[in-house]
Amino acid sequence: MPASIEKPLFWIGSSKKDLMALPIDVRKFFGHALDFAQHGQQHAAAKVLKGFGGAGVLEVIEDDVSGTYRAVYTIRFAEAVFVLHCFQKKSKSGIATPKQEMDVIRLRLKAAEALVKELRDDKTNR
Repeated sequence: MPASIEKPLFWIGSSKKDLMALPIDVRKFFGHALDFAQHGQQHAAAKVLKGFGGAGVLEVIEDDVSGTYRAVYTIRFAEAVFVLHCFQKKSKSGIATPKQEMDVIRLRLKAAEALVKELRDDKTNR
């Protein structure tokens, strides 16, 4: 897919509401990184999130005076970029993503897979 074609952005679960609750500068930074993804590029701050077998699940981390924030999205599917989770990392023990947040990401990745299947089925049934 050429970089000039913009993929749609889908928000899974409460990810958009969660993003809107973050500080404005963090929201702008995450929006910029997501724009890169929509155009088939990877922002310098985006890194593969471990635990998904290189499944095209990426995270962007941004620090703000009020804490550390993460946005997790997947580029696994040709149809769209799916935002899976936006949250403030509260754990003080290391840099690992807390299990509770990983569980949310896993569930939302499954929801994105189901949505892609629906989109593909709709295309073939036209």
